[in-house]
Amino acid sequence: MTTATEFQPILAFLDGLRLNNSKAWVDEHRADYEAARDAFARFVSDLIDERRAPDQLHGLTAKQCIFRLNRDIRFSKDKSPYNTTVSALIAPGGRKSTTQGYYIAIGPRGQSMVAGGLYSPTSAQLGRFREAIAADATPFKQVTSAAAFVATFGEVEGSRLKTAPRGYNRDHPEIALLRLKQVIAARRFSDQDVLAADFGVQVRSAMAAIRPFLRYLDGIQQ
Repeated sequence: MTTATEFQPILAFLDGLRLNNSKAWVDEHRADYEAARDAFARFVSDLIDERRAPDQLHGLTAKQCIFRLNRDIRFSKDKSPYNTTVSALIAPGGRKSTTQGYYIAIGPRGQSMVAGGLYSPTSAQLGRFREAIAADATPFKQVTSAAAFVATFGEVEGSRLKTAPRGYNRDHPEIALLRLKQVIAARRFSDQDVLAADFGVQVRSAMAAIRPFLRYLDGIQQ
């Protein structure tokens, strides 16, 4: 199991990368990068092994889940070549999954998190969410008002429309939910949290708390 001391080189490398986001710097600190990469991969592997049976992660590997450090800068004004976090999506199929999964990220200066939900939904996915909410928001509210969810994530996050979405009345009783353009739950961690002895326990607790939320979002897409 990944220990607290193994997260220190991850944060140290990524904080240096934050200040020196270039291929030359990464090449110069290749050994530090590899140590950080391997420590994160061990952590993700541990999490996969614990969730393998309940989440049907049969045959899944950390390599399938972990995102590349390189950024896709083709359509971005920010041309920095690297992400300043290491991250993974733990779900059937890994980072290419078509179902909801656990997003795990570790990064300096409060970038670490456990999260999940509709971050960049297609119009069809968002449409099905709104249809489900308009028909009966009770199941969603039960999931997001559960004690473990509220204690871990607080409220559902996401950007919102300024007015009602097309096809819905602005005085609909669930207009606050219908205006959501993203439907996200996120538990963020400080660097101090990441380096604490119970960080792994906190991550696993957050994963357990978000699971009903992810299952709800999967259920309405079927």
